[in-house]
Amino acid sequence: MSAHRFGPTIIEVDGLSKHYGDVRAVDDVSFSVAEGEILGLLGHNGAGKTTTIRMLTGRARPTSGRALIAGHDVVHERERVKPLINLVFEEQNLYERQTGRENLELFAKLYGAPSARVPELLERVGLTDAASRRVRTYSSGMKQRLLIARGLVNDPRVLFLDEPTKGLDPSSARDVRGIIRDHARDGATVFLTTHYMEEADELCDRVAFLAAGKIVALDTPRELKLRYGERTADVLLRDRTEHEVRLDEGADAARLEAWMAAGEVLTVHSREGTLEDVFVNLAGRPL
Repeated sequence: MSAHRFGPTIIEVDGLSKHYGDVRAVDDVSFSVAEGEILGLLGHNGAGKTTTIRMLTGRARPTSGRALIAGHDVVHERERVKPLINLVFEEQNLYERQTGRENLELFAKLYGAPSARVPELLERVGLTDAASRRVRTYSSGMKQRLLIARGLVNDPRVLFLDEPTKGLDPSSARDVRGIIRDHARDGATVFLTTHYMEEADELCDRVAFLAAGKIVALDTPRELKLRYGERTADVLLRDRTEHEVRLDEGADAARLEAWMAAGEVLTVHSREGTLEDVFVNLAGRPL
């Protein structure tokens, strides 16, 4: 994904911090997000991801610093920010005894959204056929799609998602990622947290690594992998021995060159670094 398709900045964060006594849950973070961009915030449990979302959505007051959404301060202009955003929590907090349609109709009324929005959203998340069923009969993946539909009921300019595919099977997770992509293609901004590095690599235009409350890296997945990842190659020789070669190390590169010159190489499969590699290099341990 290329940055040139994005619109102007819609989220601006400057020196944002949240302290609980001596604990610095979020410690002086600054970044910006553009319209139409999907930004992923990655980190260990307790790194400050959810606290950051809570501050950006007005659910927690910063200790210091400030955040703007569409030019409005999230603390001092909260009532102007609220109609522009929505949030899908990690917990599936739906009304289980109501139908899928009734869940959406309730929130459409709360947001003052037109009633025609409900069937549109049910279609968008693939729940039209299940709209009349009680939510307690839904699978976890169906519930997550309904939650995202609820998060889209006010057509937010910024959609916040906290671990949107946690606990889902691969098929359901793929469906959810498709819905997120479609929303961003329509020009909205998506700000999400995730533990899944492959998901972040596939879905996000940029990712930010959060460690001990601080952003330690922020860039496109490709650039982060090129900068911090370790490029390796799996080499199979004619004697059927297999070797892993680190391409960025001179001795290993020279060894591969010698094998090639001697005609000993049968196959070479190169592997670029992964976001998991990058995270371990920057944060010290895997997720």
